[in-house]
Amino acid sequence: MRLSILLGSLALMFALAVLSLQTPSPRPVDAPPATFSAQRAMIDIREISKAPHPLGSAENARVRAYLAKRLADLDFEVTEQTGDISLKGGQRLKREGGSPETNGAIATNLVAVRRGSQPDLPSLMLMAHYDTSATSPGAGDDSTGVAVILETARALQARNVEGRTLIVLLTDGEEIGLEGARIFFEGHPLARSVGFIINLEARGGGGRVNMFETGKGDGPTIRAFAPIAMKADGGVTTASIGSYLYERMPNGTDFTVPRDMGMQGVNLAFLGRAHHYHTEYSTPENLDVGTVQQMGSQTLELATRLVPAGDLPRSGPDLVYADVFGRLVISHAPFVGWLLLAVSLAGLAFSVWRARTVTGLDPKQLWQGMLDGVWFLSASLVLSQGVRMLAGPLQMHVDGVSFYYTLLRRLPWMEAATALVVLGLAFLLISGARASHRRVLGYGLAIVTLLVAVVGKMGWVYIGAGAIAAVLSLWPGASARTIWGGWTGTAALAFILGCALQAVAPQVALIVIWPLLLAILAMVVSACLSPSLSELRGLVAPAIATIIGGAWLMGYGHFVFLALGITVPGALGVIGFLTLLFVRPLVPARGDHWLIGMSAVCIIAALALSGAARLAEPHTPPPTDKGVPSANA
Repeated sequence: MRLSILLGSLALMFALAVLSLQTPSPRPVDAPPATFSAQRAMIDIREISKAPHPLGSAENARVRAYLAKRLADLDFEVTEQTGDISLKGGQRLKREGGSPETNGAIATNLVAVRRGSQPDLPSLMLMAHYDTSATSPGAGDDSTGVAVILETARALQARNVEGRTLIVLLTDGEEIGLEGARIFFEGHPLARSVGFIINLEARGGGGRVNMFETGKGDGPTIRAFAPIAMKADGGVTTASIGSYLYERMPNGTDFTVPRDMGMQGVNLAFLGRAHHYHTEYSTPENLDVGTVQQMGSQTLELATRLVPAGDLPRSGPDLVYADVFGRLVISHAPFVGWLLLAVSLAGLAFSVWRARTVTGLDPKQLWQGMLDGVWFLSASLVLSQGVRMLAGPLQMHVDGVSFYYTLLRRLPWMEAATALVVLGLAFLLISGARASHRRVLGYGLAIVTLLVAVVGKMGWVYIGAGAIAAVLSLWPGASARTIWGGWTGTAALAFILGCALQAVAPQVALIVIWPLLLAILAMVVSACLSPSLSELRGLVAPAIATIIGGAWLMGYGHFVFLALGITVPGALGVIGFLTLLFVRPLVPARGDHWLIGMSAVCIIAALALSGAARLAEPHTPPPTDKGVPSANA
């Protein structure tokens, strides 16, 4: 019975996660005028992305003329702003196959203004870049953003939305270092009138649109953005963890320039189909039209809310926030994380007391459960990196642009392989194999750690994690022997991790604190209904938590891997560990050989998938394989 409940819950969890990651159906060309139609936007995308159009090219000039006419037809006053690109920008353009000499190293922005009924109010700006890399037609990056702005501007007219002035900024030279944005915000008179910016970007050719960045002091912005989750087609995907991490990454978009000046706004982008990024595959035919619909619907609904608003969001206290399956955005002040941790601790203490009274749970069992969690996290970090090495290149630090893009093409293979490794380790853990196969696990992890350290040239973090995993595998009595010991120990370790994150980065801590609170709620219910966990009624709450909480974690794990999977694939290990918060009470009391077999299948399949990525997506260095990848989104 327990095995059936476990596998059934995992299957439903996976199904719900996949469902939550879908994009909405695109609206047709003949959709009502006041709605956003992706098929109408596709007309512009097809025209814009006929061929690569980097700064200075003849195709760039053709696209600019087309966009100027489209904006004029939408009752905008259109002007061109020109400016010299930087020496660094010119060097990058040459390196990537462009020629700055053809237009005198000049970037040309399109600045379009549609005066509102209240022109004295700060303006709302819609921003995207119309240039592409020299190697890609750029249907995703960023023809989609440009076309979304055109269709949004049309729909706003149809809705008769009145109020503040609307500015459209289509920048040039973003791909070579945010040149157009720098030129506008440092020198254009209209820059001072901008009160809020909606920037549209892409790193791929599809998938759900993520609101991944805001201006500094994001509380008022999130309160303005959250209500559109119920109105936008496909809802919204967002979390404060994205904004926190992106601000600390070397990447940048046009929004980086005004953000660093203290301006407010939101940055929307999609990361799916990463193999389209800056390649010849980024064509209208390969673009996910549902992605266009979601980006456009979000942009239209937010603009509809902000154009007539008396006040635009300003800088204010930061919030911790995340969406729930795209349809609800939950937010709270950072200090609330401590209150949620206190509630979790109280629930954990109650559950431990009940389990000790009924089953004899003792501190040693709880300690063993915590060691299980440490083993899982450390083993996941090392094995995930080993799988990434199989996909190639072997070394962590990759020199050359083409290697970066090769790994982007292999990213779906790597994600599937890493997820299978994490799942395999989870099956090993809950099957009790840590106690029955100590030597095999210990020596195996030691060998993988040695390979990762020597061949992959990993740092001390990976060596230390591998050593911990190997020692814990070989240590007699270090694995949990009871269900309550494993469950409460996992929750106790998650509590410690949540406290650490809450102290240094509360915007990130939600990824631990929210699942922990849900798991503790399920734990308290089980402790009250069936503290022995031997009856079906005691398993219902953790099964429901597994389906809902696990699906939520899987959804965010997908976005985390798209962003960090090339360099830190072990981030999925944290997602797996947090999912164990729900799964631990569902495992068979004495382990199960089926779980060991499934673990073996998962790990073997992971190795096969990762290795096959080299054959499916071979490395073919282009003539311009020099330097480092673009720092842009």
